[in-house]
Amino acid sequence: MQIEDYLDFQRPDDIRVKGTRIGIETILYDFIHRARTPEQIAQTYSSLNLEQVYATILYYLHNKEAVSNYITDWLEWSHQQLKAQELNPPPGIVRLQKLSAEIKAKQVTNEPQLSVG
Repeated sequence: MQIEDYLDFQRPDDIRVKGTRIGIETILYDFIHRARTPEQIAQTYSSLNLEQVYATILYYLHNKEAVSNYITDWLEWSHQQLKAQELNPPPGIVRLQKLSAEIKAKQVTNEPQLSVG
């Protein structure tokens, strides 16, 4: 069996662990940026087994430049999506933010005033 047999290459920007919906970026982000062990990663995601985690890491180590670019592109896309969501939040979030502001404003106006003297 080859390392690539563990992966599902759906598109150039979407590589998943075969038989799961988990992208390699999820595993590799935990491994590279969060310094999590393969065992910790496998315990976190119930649809993964330890062999799949090791195969993903090994694929990364064998294709470090290409996979590093893949991860960089994914991180940039994630940041762009977060900014877009912050600039244009979904209606439910807008309602929650408005409600939260109303509650805070009400708490400030209902706070008892301390008299000095």
